[in-house]
Amino acid sequence: MTDTIEDRACALAVYIIETGATVRSAAKHFGISKSTVHKDLSQRLPQYNKTLYQQVRQVLNLNKAERHIRGGQATRKKYQLQKKKP
Repeated sequence: MTDTIEDRACALAVYIIETGATVRSAAKHFGISKSTVHKDLSQRLPQYNKTLYQQVRQVLNLNKAERHIRGGQATRKKYQLQKKKP
């Protein structure tokens, strides 16, 4: 079972690095929960591949820094759609 967890953690990291995906979108893509993605990337990956962990950490930190902007855009879009409906 350890091999599959290690493979999943590395696959998650590569996917996030290549696409710049968020934790939520990566979880949806792989069909697992957000908490599993977090645990794989923050606790398991450093044990398996330190350099991959450092790269994915940069992407996750960028996503974290930008999340308030994405949230604001989603709220704006929601209210614009409500105004258009009679």
